[in-house]
Amino acid sequence: MALAFDEYGRPFIIIRDQETKSRVRGLDAQKANIMAAKAVARVLRTSLGPNGMDKMLQSPDGDVTITNDGATILEQMEIENQIGKLMVELSRSQDYEIGDGTTGVVVLAGALLEQAEVLLERGIHPIRVAEGYEMASKLAVENLTRIGQTFEFSPDNIEPLVQTCMTTLSSKIVGRCKRQLAEIAVKAVLAVADLERSDVNLDLIKVEGKVGGKLEDTELVYGIVVDKDMSHPQMPKEIRDAKIAILTCPFEPPKPKTKHKVDIDSVEKFEALQAAEKSYFNEMVQQCKDAGATLVICQWGFDDEANHLLMHENLPAVRWVGGVELELIAIATGGRIVPRFKELTPEKLGKAGLVREKGFGTTKDRMLYIEQCANSRAVTIFIRGGNKMMIEETKRSLHDALCVARNLIRDKAIVYGGGAAEISCSLAVEAAADKISGVEQYAMRAFADALDMVPMALAENSGLQPINTLTAVKAQQVKEQNPHLGIDCNDVGTNDMREQNVFETLIGKKQQVLLATQVVKMILKIDDVISPSSY
Repeated sequence: MALAFDEYGRPFIIIRDQETKSRVRGLDAQKANIMAAKAVARVLRTSLGPNGMDKMLQSPDGDVTITNDGATILEQMEIENQIGKLMVELSRSQDYEIGDGTTGVVVLAGALLEQAEVLLERGIHPIRVAEGYEMASKLAVENLTRIGQTFEFSPDNIEPLVQTCMTTLSSKIVGRCKRQLAEIAVKAVLAVADLERSDVNLDLIKVEGKVGGKLEDTELVYGIVVDKDMSHPQMPKEIRDAKIAILTCPFEPPKPKTKHKVDIDSVEKFEALQAAEKSYFNEMVQQCKDAGATLVICQWGFDDEANHLLMHENLPAVRWVGGVELELIAIATGGRIVPRFKELTPEKLGKAGLVREKGFGTTKDRMLYIEQCANSRAVTIFIRGGNKMMIEETKRSLHDALCVARNLIRDKAIVYGGGAAEISCSLAVEAAADKISGVEQYAMRAFADALDMVPMALAENSGLQPINTLTAVKAQQVKEQNPHLGIDCNDVGTNDMREQNVFETLIGKKQQVLLATQVVKMILKIDDVISPSSY
């Protein structure tokens, strides 16, 4: 971009390749940006809430994904527009930080922009709108803190955690088994949680899936499930009180380097080579036996000769186990990963009460269960389902539930779901707007209206009359001064979310409001869009 002057001394800007670029400025730019963001939010709006619809997305490779997780939908939608990409980033940051509420945050941002458009058309300056939104978001967050409730839970009383995870799962395709899956998620998180430090390392929870069986067969294994079987069919299928050698060195004789070659010109030499290899194998197996190992788990493979020897020496083995799984096995069994046979000592062996091979259905599909480990700080959630898509969606749903349980261990505060928190914040912001004299009051009222869009979308997706339902609940909240009243999506017959046990994490709701406001402010401040024109 360069500055030039005409014959009257007036400056004008020269943009490089000006004739190939399109340029939108001023109110038109803001409207175009708002329209793009609204289009993205509208796609997600129908998948909000317990009766929200799922989306089916097909990748260029032909892989099909069926999901109603906001972050996943936007990741796979391949959005070209730059403002649309901001919405994708928005849901991604909610996913990274909180793990849940990815759809709600985009719906809220879309509603805020929709309201902003009306204000801009009335001639209110975008900066004024942005400032009003900022003030309103602070009030909303304060209100959330005020209505939030702390609950106590302990490893003996996990019911409050389960109820909150059930709220998360109720909007997913796995909603019919939400009780069972919520319990599995909470038990998994508590098994790996450090309650003194109020922290949870989710990497210790491995989520595995296998097609076949029904969703109800999903189980929590206090140990590790590896998608491998014993290397030889005649090895024992069950080992009790196993002492496990975890190796990252192959059960193979050393290969001659490429520079050298071995000339074998007689049978004796060949036999000598074979004998050397055999003694080398025997030495390896003996080293494992001497250390006291009753099971070998190896990162690499070994050939049939080694396999036969291991079977002959009565040393069960598993080969080709991935690096991440090896680490988890080492954490669970309290063993050390050994890179050389020479370094194998009894102290480095992992201990497990039971290692068993389990077959599935009529197929040759087998998996290895390592249970009753010395250190139960690594667990596996093993999912079953009718098809691959079901298992993938269950994994995504469980990820949300695990994140919610983790957030509750970090911060024990909750607010009530079903749009109750949004309606309460909307009323608080509206009341505060009446006390402000500047132009910002219009923006604050617009913010309150935008908050109402979330319960309205919930009502719409549940087949209720959106405006009538929302008005009735809002009037009831004002009348009773009760912030626990929300939309009765499941038609239980009560609007009180305490009775319905619909909870959401306070930290997640706050994050939604703050992130949506930030992105909207950013979009409102753009007044000039220069883009390369399409050919």
